[in-house]
Amino acid sequence: MSFDIDRVRAALPGRRVDYHQQLESTMLAAAAVPESGAIVIAGEQTAGQGRHGHSWHSEPGNGLYFTIVLTPRLPLDLLPVVTLALGLAVQEAIAQVCGAQADLRWPNDLLIGGRKVAGILTQLDGARVLAGIGINVNHTSLPPELTPIATSLRIATGRDHSREEILCAVASGVDRMVELLEAEGARPVLALFTAQSSYARGRRVHVDLPGAPLRGTTAGLTPDGYLLLDGDDGRRHTILAGGVRPEN
Repeated sequence: MSFDIDRVRAALPGRRVDYHQQLESTMLAAAAVPESGAIVIAGEQTAGQGRHGHSWHSEPGNGLYFTIVLTPRLPLDLLPVVTLALGLAVQEAIAQVCGAQADLRWPNDLLIGGRKVAGILTQLDGARVLAGIGINVNHTSLPPELTPIATSLRIATGRDHSREEILCAVASGVDRMVELLEAEGARPVLALFTAQSSYARGRRVHVDLPGAPLRGTTAGLTPDGYLLLDGDDGRRHTILAGGVRPEN
């Protein structure tokens, strides 16, 4: 399905929006774009990036794969909170455009029915933040190895959705979230994420870490956006990174 880049540019006046039929990675391409607020979109990625070096399945024509260049006036140590704010923006856009409620799995995944529908990757680039976002939109199926853990908005809702409309809603939501962070700091974003995520507090999970995984119950977020875990070992842990998964 073709992407109407002119519609997106008309809906987002005053900002640079680049569209490429194919890119290795929108994150790599965005690093070369100087304008703050610029959006780099790919119809297909040949080496889409996920967290911890994982790849992102980027089927041509059906998904949204883009990076937004941000220059928030924030301390650099608040990057984890920026990631949470981006998740809230994507969650809101999916609800607004598609009428679907996605869950937020700390720190950067959105799930529908327990399966991943979108992911976020943030990277510092000097004083800038490159915000990479991938959303499975109109996929009718996924590779067999992903079917148990991933879904698309079409699979979840039974109908196609406008990728252009979703992207514009995400861009507007990201702008609002960054403004909120700049004006009021991390506290309101942390409160919103805690309210909108079933994973932030009271969820039995295991956390994949080098060595042995941790098991326990989530206990909220730290002031800088990390996850607290009351471990089965009787200790409270601060999770800085690692795959958080529900305990079976």
